[in-house]
Amino acid sequence: MKIFITGASGFVGGAAARRLANQHDLYAMARSPRSADKVRANGCTPITCSFDDVQPEHLQQCDAVIHAAAFVEPWGSRQEFWHANVTGTERMLKVAQEAGAKRFVHIGTEAALFDGSDMVQLDEAAPYPPRTPFLYSETKREAEIRVLKADVPNEFTTISLRPRLVWGPGDTTILKNLVELVDSGSFRWINRGAAKTSICYIDHISQAIEAALTRGRGGHAYFITDEEDCTMRELITEMLATQGREPGNRNVPKGLAMFLAGSIETVWKLFGIKKKPPVTRFSVAITSAECTLKNGKARQELGYAPEVDFKTGMQRLAGLQD
Repeated sequence: MKIFITGASGFVGGAAARRLANQHDLYAMARSPRSADKVRANGCTPITCSFDDVQPEHLQQCDAVIHAAAFVEPWGSRQEFWHANVTGTERMLKVAQEAGAKRFVHIGTEAALFDGSDMVQLDEAAPYPPRTPFLYSETKREAEIRVLKADVPNEFTTISLRPRLVWGPGDTTILKNLVELVDSGSFRWINRGAAKTSICYIDHISQAIEAALTRGRGGHAYFITDEEDCTMRELITEMLATQGREPGNRNVPKGLAMFLAGSIETVWKLFGIKKKPPVTRFSVAITSAECTLKNGKARQELGYAPEVDFKTGMQRLAGLQD
């Protein structure tokens, strides 16, 4: 199968590319020479283009598109979030159809359903919230809606995969930020890290992407999670331990954390500060609300079955096991 991938230089897209490289002919969007080097190392032929100028001919008559690119920064303008997550997805859908691709696998997120409230044992029947205060949630929701509506039975199959809190070897975001917070003395638990959460090991989203190339119902979304749920305290403590760090016991109540984050965001907006703030309302909310999800639909329709348990995943993250 010939496959075009966006985000193949990133954590999720890169892992998917490496999993698929031995069995498929892969092409990947590369917006810079550095990006081209990364996607080439992940087994793809780099194609120089971006969301602004990608054309049907760039897809090399590909059979499928894996759309993993997104704006996932903790801070940014509405324009930045919308352009990357919504306009970029719309552009890829249009180009994929014009190029004759038969399948479009979108990497979504459970955050498309997040408005700050607890999400307890949700399945895919859960509706989108009518409003959300978070730009990432809003734009990923709008992107997914467009993906699922673009499905054309027997002509153009569109699927959205919703991993929750992707972790594992190769992560350059979550673990890096945690280590920076601990090393600077800034780390604080929120509500003592008691929130329960589903998580998704990196190999599991790669497995689901591979399955979605041939299985799954068009116009449908699928939660992708590990076998085991955990608390945020268990997850963060174990992740930091792989780097020889301990988080300590300093704690901030959620209400105070949200107030402080909101105040910081106000200052950042008032003065037009571009660098990421030390904390945001979204980061506080998404790590302190319960988020437990059911993956039965993926198991039944994609043949999805988590392969790596929590302990083994942590050993791999620590470099103690291949």
